Amino acid sequence: MRSKISMGLALAVLLTMMCAGVALAQGQEMTALDKTAAVEKYFYGSEQPGALVDRAAKVEKDVYGLESKGALLSKVDRVYGYMADNAPAAPSFAMKLNATEWALTHVVTADAVKVRLENLERMLLGTTTEDAFDNRLAKLAKLSFANGQLNVQAAQVPNDTLVKIQTVTLLDTHTSRAGDKVLFQAAEDVTVGGALVIAKGALGSGKVIKVERSKNFGRDGKMEIAFDAITALDGSRIDTVLGDKAKEQTRSMAKAAGAAVAGLVVLGPIGVVGGAFVHGEEVKMPAGTELYIQTKTQTQVYGLQIK
Repeated sequence: MRSKISMGLALAVLLTMMCAGVALAQGQEMTALDKTAAVEKYFYGSEQPGALVDRAAKVEKDVYGLESKGALLSKVDRVYGYMADNAPAAPSFAMKLNATEWALTHVVTADAVKVRLENLERMLLGTTTEDAFDNRLAKLAKLSFANGQLNVQAAQVPNDTLVKIQTVTLLDTHTSRAGDKVLFQAAEDVTVGGALVIAKGALGSGKVIKVERSKNFGRDGKMEIAFDAITALDGSRIDTVLGDKAKEQTRSMAKAAGAAVAGLVVLGPIGVVGGAFVHGEEVKMPAGTELYIQTKTQTQVYGLQIK
């Protein structure tokens, strides 16, 4: 059922949700156009053409099944809040979809909402439906949770919580450049107090900080990578870093797997990864490379109570 991740789409959806979370947390003002674009990227995978009034009307019809008669700004605020705002009794659309997808498949995916709903419907029903997104998700939730209700709880994700990840982006000192975006995803679920706070498959993003190609006299290439943040189950951003605790756990994992730990170099506050992934003289980290990162600060999120 799971489709191959489109790098461009995954990055667009990820940045949409993360930027929304940052803006909300910092009290930044987003324009109606900003919010409409964010909603369109989340639901459809890209911004839609046309006048703002028409775009807002289309989103309302697709999400709720009908267009409201309110002012344009009210319409945009309503659907944006429905997508991103969380409360224990009223989880966001993003959290409901993530929780439902995880409950049915034990992984979350990175496609646009339309594709994710269609995939789940095909898996459960054998066909897709043409109803509003809200109604379609409600039907799927009823198959996943008692009375279709999620048991949502506020959760504090402690500082230095370990997160096992796998890279999505191919990294290579021969082709990667400083400033390149780096995508990764959670390789395992993360729970806090019995609540699922990061689901397997959740996307994260970072960037290449520095690249040194291999040199003469047997000096291997090096790559400095920042693993900046990962997406929580509720759609918000959790800041992450390749800190000392994560480096030690990665070394232990490599040792258990029989990798040459002596060749695994994990240095510096941001993280220089090399050695264990060297082919010849250049550093290569193929997509699917596993390592650990850790949360940078204590972060409050909403989680799905599963224990």
